[in-house]
Amino acid sequence: MNDAPLFVVAGALAGSDGRWLMQRRPLDKAHGGLWEFPGGKVEGTEIPTESLVRELQEELGIVVELADCTPAGFANESRKPDKRPIVILLYTISDWVGLPQALEGGEVGWFSPREVMKLEKPPLDQQLMAQLFEKRK
Repeated sequence: MNDAPLFVVAGALAGSDGRWLMQRRPLDKAHGGLWEFPGGKVEGTEIPTESLVRELQEELGIVVELADCTPAGFANESRKPDKRPIVILLYTISDWVGLPQALEGGEVGWFSPREVMKLEKPPLDQQLMAQLFEKRK
């Protein structure tokens, strides 16, 4: 079993109205039905921002420039037997081209920070949201 951490990137898209884009996971996937920041796995030789730009194009159909991805925080799981630990790197994004759409199932929505905190989320996304909104108080 590979016990090397699995690096994942996530994008916190900030709307000009103060709302944040959240993506609901398809029901047939791990954490199905829960809300999260969009993103995905860092592949091969990609650096995290390259992965994020690619994932946002694939999942939401938007174009993001590398320079518009600002590091905002991270969260990681503890090591457990027979489970590869996940490390999520969160970036804020306030500029993109296109209208975000749920291209891989699930759904997307725009929420105030208060609404985001009330959504059902995977544990690591809960940590990321707490970090993100604490910094913005």
